[in-house]
Amino acid sequence: MTDRRRSSSAWWTPSAHADRRPFLLGRNRIQAAFRSHFAEHDFIEVDTATLQVSPGNEAHLHAFATSAIGNDGTSAPLYLHTSPEFACKKLLAAGETRITCFAHVYRNRERGPRHHPEFTMLEWYRVGESYETLMADCGTLLALAAKTTGTTSFTYNGLSVDPFAEPERLSVADAFIRHAGIDLLATISATGETNRQALADQMRLAGIRIADDDTWADLFSRVIVEKIEPKLGIGRATILDRYPVAEAALARPCTDDPRVAERFELYACGVELANAFGELTDPVEQRRRFEAEMLEKQRVYGETYPLDEDFLDALAIMPEACGIALGFDRLVMLATGALRIEQVIWAPVAETHLD
Repeated sequence: MTDRRRSSSAWWTPSAHADRRPFLLGRNRIQAAFRSHFAEHDFIEVDTATLQVSPGNEAHLHAFATSAIGNDGTSAPLYLHTSPEFACKKLLAAGETRITCFAHVYRNRERGPRHHPEFTMLEWYRVGESYETLMADCGTLLALAAKTTGTTSFTYNGLSVDPFAEPERLSVADAFIRHAGIDLLATISATGETNRQALADQMRLAGIRIADDDTWADLFSRVIVEKIEPKLGIGRATILDRYPVAEAALARPCTDDPRVAERFELYACGVELANAFGELTDPVEQRRRFEAEMLEKQRVYGETYPLDEDFLDALAIMPEACGIALGFDRLVMLATGALRIEQVIWAPVAETHLD
């Protein structure tokens, strides 16, 4: 009896599916429109392997682990990727110059109205072009999604965006001043080192909570989440640009200021949609960043992920490029008016409850 009651509201019941179907059909139309757009602009669509030796090396990303069992019965660890980024950049090293990829990706410890353990990432890369080109791409795709679904406004959590308006470009430093009254660059040295105490002192004055064991990165993230993100992408989309080099991930430093990097994130209605880089192609610096991230992951979570040595080798011959990862399901939510990510995923992952 209990199991039967549980299944009555499952996504596959006719009534639940009927409610979701308009969103799902909107998803398909947007995906078809995007594929046509990229093809018209000489992008090659690629399909990357889900199983990887490394799922990515960011401290706060959590992967699903498995193992490959050989013909002789021996096993080796593998992971479901959190992004197709490493594989895509290997293809750039191989000689591709414009590629796009719709990839199912997997992230553990993430479930909520805008998070799902398996979701679709749209990534695209341009060789020999600046990361500002990706900003123009973002505006084009927002408008194309709206045109495809016949809407003139994206609305979520009471916030609205005109998808046809040119996105605002706002540096992270300016966002800290505008929305939190904090001079972020005053906490970063000329060579990119961060000063935890300097940031903590300003946060206290701004009335933002601080814990004794917070690192500079923890404090930075708290300001972003509590003070800045809710103010982004209102009226028009926001491109939050020039992240501190300590938060650069796989982005290269800006040529005019080594304290910040060629990284931006796209926001609409307070929702993060995309993360873009002017790509770092220095394997030595990338290894250093990965190792630092894994030290932090070990400190916080007691685990690490291996480095993808093939990826680091590929960086040595990869040409200058820019690349971006867009949460396709989230954009579909905004363009169709869906309130939860499960409404725009054809077959959502079942929720598990550990007793």
